[in-house]
Amino acid sequence: MDERFYRATMRIGGGTLLGRLAFSFLVVFAIALGAAVGLLFVYASDLPGIHALEDYRPVVVTELYADDGQPIGTFALQRRILVTYSQTPQVLKDAVIATEDQHFEQHWGVDFPRVLEAAWRDLVRHRAAEGASTLTMQLAGGLFLNRSDRSLHRKIEETVLALQIERHYTKEQIFTMYANQIYLGSGTYGFEAASEYYFSKPVGQLNLAEAATLAAIIRGPVYSPITHPDRALARRNLVLSLMAHAGKITQAQADTTSKQPLGLHIQSQRNDLAPYFVEEIRQYLEHTYGTAAVHEQGLRAYTTLNVAMQKAANQAVRDGLHAYDRRHGWRGNLPNILSDNPGALDTYQNDDWKGPIQKGDYLTGLVTSVQPTFAWIKIGPYRAMLTPSDFSWTGHKSASDLLKPGDLVVVHVREIAGTAAQVDLEQQPTAQAGLVAIDNATGDIKAMVGGYDFEESKFDRATQAQRQTGSSFKVYVYAEALAQGASPFDTVVDSPITYTSGGQDYTPHNYDEKFEGRITLRRALADSRNIPAVRLLDKIGIENTVALARKFGIESPLPPYLPLALGAADLNLMEHTSAFTVFPDDGIHIDPHYIRRVTSYDGAVLEESRANVTDVIPPDVARTMVAMLEDVVKFGTGVRAKELGRPSAGKTGTTNDFTDAWYIGFTPQITAGVWVGNDDKRNSLGKKETGARAALPIWLEFMQQAMQGMPVEDFPNVVPLEKIAPTKVVQVDTPDTAPPADAAEQGLTESAAPPPEKPAANPSP
Repeated sequence: MDERFYRATMRIGGGTLLGRLAFSFLVVFAIALGAAVGLLFVYASDLPGIHALEDYRPVVVTELYADDGQPIGTFALQRRILVTYSQTPQVLKDAVIATEDQHFEQHWGVDFPRVLEAAWRDLVRHRAAEGASTLTMQLAGGLFLNRSDRSLHRKIEETVLALQIERHYTKEQIFTMYANQIYLGSGTYGFEAASEYYFSKPVGQLNLAEAATLAAIIRGPVYSPITHPDRALARRNLVLSLMAHAGKITQAQADTTSKQPLGLHIQSQRNDLAPYFVEEIRQYLEHTYGTAAVHEQGLRAYTTLNVAMQKAANQAVRDGLHAYDRRHGWRGNLPNILSDNPGALDTYQNDDWKGPIQKGDYLTGLVTSVQPTFAWIKIGPYRAMLTPSDFSWTGHKSASDLLKPGDLVVVHVREIAGTAAQVDLEQQPTAQAGLVAIDNATGDIKAMVGGYDFEESKFDRATQAQRQTGSSFKVYVYAEALAQGASPFDTVVDSPITYTSGGQDYTPHNYDEKFEGRITLRRALADSRNIPAVRLLDKIGIENTVALARKFGIESPLPPYLPLALGAADLNLMEHTSAFTVFPDDGIHIDPHYIRRVTSYDGAVLEESRANVTDVIPPDVARTMVAMLEDVVKFGTGVRAKELGRPSAGKTGTTNDFTDAWYIGFTPQITAGVWVGNDDKRNSLGKKETGARAALPIWLEFMQQAMQGMPVEDFPNVVPLEKIAPTKVVQVDTPDTAPPADAAEQGLTESAAPPPEKPAANPSP
């Protein structure tokens, strides 16, 4: 009995020990579970509500489009373009998932096997070297948490948020949010913006190598293909290997693709095509919709700009300014990189070399070596030999007289073949220019240039510069005279005269200091005679002319003095060019405008342009003015415009001391205006730098390119003046205000036939 009692006691005691152990385990587990739940509750209570994602709107770019839908510029704090799940190609989805989250389709926000594997590796290496964040965790951290915080506290918050996201959203929704949120370097957010920046193509057109490159950048800025191309290439090849291991591609595809270069085609984030135009759009949008809307909410502005015309305008302005600069000789005094860094010849890089280099470009070149008769120039990946014929305009025959190694020079690219380029030596122009082109039928601004280089000067000479217009202002004087009943065949005396007002004398002068006696209004305008214009203004009334100019759309101050006839008023190029459209538009003025339509990011129309149209002059007056301005081209100061090879009309303008040069001309389709001058109004362009010489060649080059493909048209309902016989000739001025010309000039009346052509070298101020 004692033995049985002992055995029973032992069984009970043993059972009691196991029970105690089990009970103790359950208590510890319950405490741990409770602590974990409590901890999760504490963290979860401090986290943002996951339902905020339903109203979340990421910062997206505002995009500008040309008249044919081409993108021409963007505004953004973060460069992001949203895409849907279906717009993301499968090759990119595979690359991202294979690299960042192989079990994305299976887990509930946290990949526990991967967490344990990463923890084991960290334990073995005795450091936190392996991460285990899923795409959902990366999304949660990127949207709601501090990116720079890498503490355990943040990791727990990230985990809780990921679990909540997985409860409320599908895998497709999660991947789409991730694809639009992830930062991919160089200011780009999301795969679409990164694809357009790194490869100049939409994400839907990515190939395997490009998709793998974007997936490689996710890991961080140390894998940027721009700043760390070697690391980026190695990381891209690792992505390809992981894709092959996951069965997304074959090993043969991975091996073949890994041998390819990165193949970057960087798209400049600067608004390089039409920076002055784009800046006008930015200012308007911010004024109308607010800064936040423009830089964060992704407006869509459909503009009037024509890409081909803008490119032609850019080239014409640069060609014209460099031609002007060559006429005034070599200045030298070049910057030299070796003065600060003697070993910089092999490492120097210039911003001009980052984009594609094309024929016709004006770029910075680096002189790498100089021989007596030639010099070697580096232009990005290209090399050019500069020979005496390439710098003959300087008056020097030896390259060593002009250049030394390390000099930074401006070159004009004539040809490119392989890695060799043919260039001309140039220099940075001292003068500036502006160009505006407007569609006559609509008032659409098709091209606008506000200066030689937007990066050097943001001041817009097309809209902000107020400059004296010279003889180009005479069109308003003659239009008012015709509106009062004058005829192109009426006469005015071109002879010396002095006006006295307020005790001060005013004596106008002709450009050539000669006098032609009695001439027709037609001839006076074509040859831009100054004295007849002043006489005419005095006759028709200054106030009447100012009132008419206002109807033309001129808003700048107009001083009520006789020198107004010769362009004493300061106008800007935009308003002056727009006013000229009244003539080919049969007497009406259509306000110029930059924008056709603005929408929100999701397509809701916010505004559509409705051009303001006003009657200015009767149609018959407008048509007569067109005929008179055609004479300016046929035999007057704008005769070089005949090289356009199609009907055109226009007017030159040159101010005193040659400080400003103008040419505004039009065809039936397009009106374009060009101004050339120095920003400092006191600086002259130089002797004989008239509107015909400095501005007209720019206008001509632009129009030759801009009008390619347009039909050649005559001005409708305009009869050339040489086909009209005057029925009555009236003397516009009166004897007391217009003394007769001297005896040698008596009888210099003009018939209806056009006078013989004169060279365009004598425009008047």
